[in-house]
Amino acid sequence: MATLIRVLLILVLSDSIVSIRGLGIGINYGQIANNLPSPSHVAYLLQSLNISKVKLYDANPNVLTAFGNSNVEFVVGLGNEDLQKMTDPIQAQTWIQQHVLPYIFQTKITCITIGNEVLTGNDTQLMSYLLPAMQTVYGALGSLGLKKDVYVTTAHSTGILGNSFPPSSGVFRQDLAEYIQSILNFHSQTDSPFLINAYPFFAYKDNPNQVSLEYVLFQPNPGTTDPITNLKYDNMLYAQIDAVYSAIKAMGHTDIQVRVSETGWPSKGDPSEVGATLENARLYNGNLLSRIQQNQGTPAKPSVPIDVYVFALFNEDLKPGPSSERNYGLYYPDGTPVYNIGLQGFLPCMDYSASNRNGLGFFHLLLFPVAFLICTL
Repeated sequence: MATLIRVLLILVLSDSIVSIRGLGIGINYGQIANNLPSPSHVAYLLQSLNISKVKLYDANPNVLTAFGNSNVEFVVGLGNEDLQKMTDPIQAQTWIQQHVLPYIFQTKITCITIGNEVLTGNDTQLMSYLLPAMQTVYGALGSLGLKKDVYVTTAHSTGILGNSFPPSSGVFRQDLAEYIQSILNFHSQTDSPFLINAYPFFAYKDNPNQVSLEYVLFQPNPGTTDPITNLKYDNMLYAQIDAVYSAIKAMGHTDIQVRVSETGWPSKGDPSEVGATLENARLYNGNLLSRIQQNQGTPAKPSVPIDVYVFALFNEDLKPGPSSERNYGLYYPDGTPVYNIGLQGFLPCMDYSASNRNGLGFFHLLLFPVAFLICTL
């Protein structure tokens, strides 16, 4: 076996190094994999990248403990399978006492998501549990004195829209109107945001001959103009966000903020998944980061900075479905970037051997006060 030579490079911190602390961007930390680093190593990684907002799909105690006193804000989640029992006040309070209270004084838990994309599923009974579960969890937070610290919401697919173009004509699907109207009333009453999972990738994959690749990747393009408002859109994500704002307004609300709980682009896919390439993923996420660094709002909400959680931190090798599902990560499980979007300056490299690649764990992670990059050649 060839000898591995480690080269230590000192990176001088300068204004040119990308920092996203304080911006409206976070990361989805999915864990459907058998080769991920330990939560403590992930905590070092994200702090070195200045990422201060993380969204989980559960309330993993190992993760919440590892991020104690880190200043990272957490969204924790309850799965769709938990909705029915969360309609019971006793079970909701017990869950909060077990999964939130032990960690909230060290780890900044700011939000609980109740289910994921429930309204675009086929289970009408599950849909009927969604709002009661949200209300009950919110009530339990109140009884524990936490409702001012932790907000309650749920994440929706953009499939809840019945019309999305032009953005000013955005409306929700009529068959979902009853559910959504009540959820919007809840958000208005509790001052909580409306979350959407928005993926321009899917629009391009399904209609590559009709959807401009430049338009979905934030690249220079002629764009589209909303004929009603005369507002110009040069990318699909902003158009999707404004379509949701319009749909909310059509339901009688103008006081609810829309946040993007998931967006991203896969770096690899099946042959049928048009556009799932490393270069397109680099362009989408890199250009999105650049837009958010500019503190941009959408054309219809120019003074409201966009709040986005990128999907996802790591490639997750156990996710079911097409190949793209396992290739949304910004990083490989060994902590190296899948592609360059300007964040490597803060990335501490991890000692990662062949045994680690089989899921046996990390030996160590090196992190210094001034950023160092340990590269294996």
